[in-house]
Amino acid sequence: MYDAVAKASEKEKLPFPFGNNTFCKYEPIEKKIDHIRVLIVNDLLRYESDLSDLALREWDGNLKSKLEFERKVGGLACNNIAQNVKRLVKSPKVMTVHLSEIKDAARQFAPDAIVMSGTYADFDYYNPLHIDSFRTFIKGTRIPILAICGAHQLVSIAFDGTLRTLDDLDLKVKRSGRVVEYQYRFVKIVDKSDPIFDGIDDQASGVWQDYTKDDDILRVWQNHGVQVMGVPDGFRLLATSYLCKNQMMVKDSDGQLIYTVQFHLEKSFEDWSKNPTRWEHPNESRDGRILFENFLSLALAHGKMD
Repeated sequence: MYDAVAKASEKEKLPFPFGNNTFCKYEPIEKKIDHIRVLIVNDLLRYESDLSDLALREWDGNLKSKLEFERKVGGLACNNIAQNVKRLVKSPKVMTVHLSEIKDAARQFAPDAIVMSGTYADFDYYNPLHIDSFRTFIKGTRIPILAICGAHQLVSIAFDGTLRTLDDLDLKVKRSGRVVEYQYRFVKIVDKSDPIFDGIDDQASGVWQDYTKDDDILRVWQNHGVQVMGVPDGFRLLATSYLCKNQMMVKDSDGQLIYTVQFHLEKSFEDWSKNPTRWEHPNESRDGRILFENFLSLALAHGKMD
């Protein structure tokens, strides 16, 4: 009888090296942040006025369908960000604006933090006036910023960084059919001293997963075919991976606090909501949710320092 039970148990073991259990613990999420004002920035394209002359030429004939797709993705992305804020904060105030409106919105809404969505099109398809306006804003603002995926790349070029495809090609050389980093992937933390990783060295902490505390690994959702080359001046690298070296970075100097991530940490509650019950895998993107919550707390602390 014992042998039969042991063999059955062996079959149920998971290949994942940490915590080889066939179940996940129930994990209620407590709202620890009382209130915060978050400006959500939609970085995708909406109208012809958002496009460069290059986009108008190359998309001629497909312009309507391409903009419809961008608007659809933009809505989904910003909704995911808003759900993170609402599920983590007791009394949040949220406002969503387009990239072209960020300067005026930041002045009028006076947010405690700004969270920027991902993108789809290459930035030479964007109205150059919008890119230039953002560059001026990002270099001068003291509002804490979290830039996700395409916004990670947008912040990089605003600070004179360089973008390439994942197989090291100029973006203009290969517009479609690119090598992509997709689905859940592991990234390696390279500077766990940063406060956004608070608690990783505490083995008794129940916040981080064992694989993060034991091996400095994050498991996060990826969906991109472009990467930031190196690290722009003024930023520090926080996480990396074999396919994309710059997975996460921060600028915490000159009165600024800018975190950028190549991965989609905002998927936290999208995955949570898709679960059939709260007793099965409580959150695929748990690591992303922890990072998101830590950013909001750091943003509030940064505001008190000014």
